[in-house]
Amino acid sequence: MPETYTTPKHPQIVTALPGPKAKALIEKDEKYISPSYTRGYPLTVQRGEGAMVQDVDGNWFLDFCAGIAVCATGHSHPQVVKAVEEQAKKFLHMSGTDFYYENMVALAETLDRVSPGNSPKKVFLCNSGTEAIEGALKLARYHTRRHGIISFYRSFHGRTYGAMSVSASKIPHRAKMGPNLPGVFNAHYPYAYRPFFGRTTPEAEAEACLEFIQTHLFKHVICPSEVAAILLEPVQGEGGYVVPPANWLPGLRKLCDEHGILLILDEVQSGIGRTGKMWAADHFNVEADILCSAKGLASGLPLGAIIAKSDVMTWPPGAHATTFGGNPVSCAAALATLELVEGSLMKNAEVQGQLLMSKLQDLVDRYDCLGEVRGLGLMVGLEVIESKVSKRKAHDLRDRIVDLCFESGLLILGCGDNTIRFCPPLIVDGEDIQTAVSILEKVLSHESS
Repeated sequence: MPETYTTPKHPQIVTALPGPKAKALIEKDEKYISPSYTRGYPLTVQRGEGAMVQDVDGNWFLDFCAGIAVCATGHSHPQVVKAVEEQAKKFLHMSGTDFYYENMVALAETLDRVSPGNSPKKVFLCNSGTEAIEGALKLARYHTRRHGIISFYRSFHGRTYGAMSVSASKIPHRAKMGPNLPGVFNAHYPYAYRPFFGRTTPEAEAEACLEFIQTHLFKHVICPSEVAAILLEPVQGEGGYVVPPANWLPGLRKLCDEHGILLILDEVQSGIGRTGKMWAADHFNVEADILCSAKGLASGLPLGAIIAKSDVMTWPPGAHATTFGGNPVSCAAALATLELVEGSLMKNAEVQGQLLMSKLQDLVDRYDCLGEVRGLGLMVGLEVIESKVSKRKAHDLRDRIVDLCFESGLLILGCGDNTIRFCPPLIVDGEDIQTAVSILEKVLSHESS
C-alpha cells in the first residue's frame, strides 16, 4: 500500500539539521555528483505538497523558493499530476522536431494567446531557460543578419556558452572558460537603490542608462546598424530582484524601433504569473520581438519556450531543432499549469505579493540592516546592508540570515551580492506569508541583539 502522511501547515523541525539520513545522502552526493552545483544549506528533499517540503529525516519546511521559482503551482499540484499521469499512459516521447502531436501544438497556441501584445506569434519549445536564450540569440542574428548583442550588467541568462556570454552576474559563472561568444556588449540596468549614474530619481537613472547606450555604445563601440538585439530581464533575477523604473522598458522598445534592433525579453524567472501578471512585461505594456520562458512554465518538469513574432521566427527547417524539447509529458504539465495560473494563481500572486511587500516593509522600517524591499507580485527582494547610513552590502549577514531561516523551517535563497529573494509557489496564502515573515523577524531579532 502507498505510504500515507499528513502535510502540516507550518514548519516542523524534529531533528538537528542536517539529520542522520540527510548526512548520509550528502556524503554520497559529494562522492558522485559534480562539485559545480551551488549548494547552500543542507536541504535533502523527500516529498513536497503545496508550499511544504519534507526532508529525508521527516522535517517539514515552508518553501519560499519553489525550486528557484519553478514550482509555480506548488509541489505536486493534483491537477498537474493528473495531466502528467494521463499523458504518460499514452506516450512519453516522440520528438516534435520530426513528428506531430496534439498537446505540443495546443501549448504553442496557448502561449501565442497569453503572450504580450497583439502580434501573432510562433513558438519553439526546448528544455530549459538557457536553451531558450541560446535559440533566441541564434534567431536574432539570423533574422537581422547582424551580429551584435547588447545585454546588461548584473544580468543572468544561463550557463551554456551563449547564455553565459550575455550574462554579467558573477565571475564564477565564466572564470577560466573563455573566450566567450563574440559581439556581446554590456550596458547599465537602472538600479534605483544603487544608481550607477547617481541620478536623484529612478526615472532619471533609467534615462541615463538609455543615454549610455546611445552616446557611448553607439558612438564609440558598435554601430547600431550592426546590433541584432537588446536582451534583458524585465525584472533582474540573479542580479538582485531589481525592478526597473516605469520608463525603462518603453525607452528600450523605442530605441530598438529607431534602429531596427530586436528586443529580447528573458522572462524565464519573472514569467508565468509570478509578478501578478502573466509576464513582467505586461506591467510596462511592452511587447518583445522574442520572449524566452521556462522555470514555472511546467510546474517543475523540464520545458522552455521561445515565443517570437511570426514575422521574426522565419528560420528554415533545420536551422534550430531539439530531440527532447516540447516533450509531451512536459507539454501536458504546462497546459495544466497555465490553466491554473490564468484561473486564480496569477491574481493570488498579486494579492499575496502586496501582503508580503507590506510586511517586509514593516521590517525594513524597524531594522537598520535592511535597506529596501522591492518586487512585483511574488517576486520580491529584500536588500541586506550594514546600516542605512552606509548602505554597504552585507553579504555575510545575508547568507547567515538565509541559513538561520532554514534551521527554523523556512526555505529562502539569496540573489545578487546581498539580497534575499522570496519566490514562493503562487498558491501561498496569508497564513503562509505571516509564518514566513515571523520566522524571518525572529532571525533578525536574534542577529540584532
